[in-house]
Amino acid sequence: MNRIDRLHAILTHLQSKKKVTAQEMADRFNISLRTVYRDVKALDESGVPVIGEAGSGYTIMEGYRLPPVMFTQEEASALLLGAKLAEQFTDGSVRRHFNAALFKIKAVLRSPDKEYVDSLTEHIEILTRSNPDRESPQQYLSQLQQAVVHKNIVHMQYRSNMKEEVTRRAVEPIGLLHYGSAWHLIGWCRLREDYRDFRLSRMMGVTLDENTFDPGAHPSIQQYIGQIRASSDLQEAIVCVRKDTAKYLVEQKYLNGFVSEEDLGTCLRMKFLTSSFVYFARWLLMYTDAIVVEQPETLKEHIRELSEKLAAHHTAY
Repeated sequence: MNRIDRLHAILTHLQSKKKVTAQEMADRFNISLRTVYRDVKALDESGVPVIGEAGSGYTIMEGYRLPPVMFTQEEASALLLGAKLAEQFTDGSVRRHFNAALFKIKAVLRSPDKEYVDSLTEHIEILTRSNPDRESPQQYLSQLQQAVVHKNIVHMQYRSNMKEEVTRRAVEPIGLLHYGSAWHLIGWCRLREDYRDFRLSRMMGVTLDENTFDPGAHPSIQQYIGQIRASSDLQEAIVCVRKDTAKYLVEQKYLNGFVSEEDLGTCLRMKFLTSSFVYFARWLLMYTDAIVVEQPETLKEHIRELSEKLAAHHTAY
């Protein structure tokens, strides 16, 4: 990247955040701190109102904005892919805002790039398994994003998955997670006096309290995930899978705790971490003689027991 392009990129980066440290810019653009200081000085001397100094971070004076940013074809294509994924993995409240932003982005593209993006749009589709959350009339994701950022207390009516009962909850949110094909809100539940995982599709009404809570009283979402992983009772399993079958595991292996694999020639030795050998054994039985359990012995026993039950069941009929 030449210096002119780098100065423009640094200016864009400064406008994208409230405050940017010199080290952050050095890491992003792979330059030395001394070069960062020279570039910031050059921007300041050219009339860009850079506020701050080395050691404390830099920001751009409020109200100063660049002319419309020009995107490359590759950048516009990446944003298009983001829009396609947003259609599948967010709810209507977020998709609406994303599509509005994408129209603004297209507005500043050069004519050839607009034609390129329009053509690419017609040739990309995202296929996923049926996800009942996407048909849910509740559209709370955008609202909950605001609560997480502004530290608003969330009031909701929540339907339990096990008892099918509806309870009123007041929650101090610490973050949002997407797993198991659904969005989940993680927060401190005042009713249960503990951290809870709330699936958005089970929320039957959400309002944000104007009152805020003290974020210092809770871990960050990253810290929470780390604590859960550290305290989870996971057990290791090692399985050899024939190569002609391994390709069919695809996403399923990740859902079942896949960690790593080793190529042994005719098969792959795969390592998993699972919380239940019983359920893990049931999954492995799908692949019959294409898998061999190396360890632990407990998993082998579950496989044998389930196989015997299966044989006895079908022999009886």
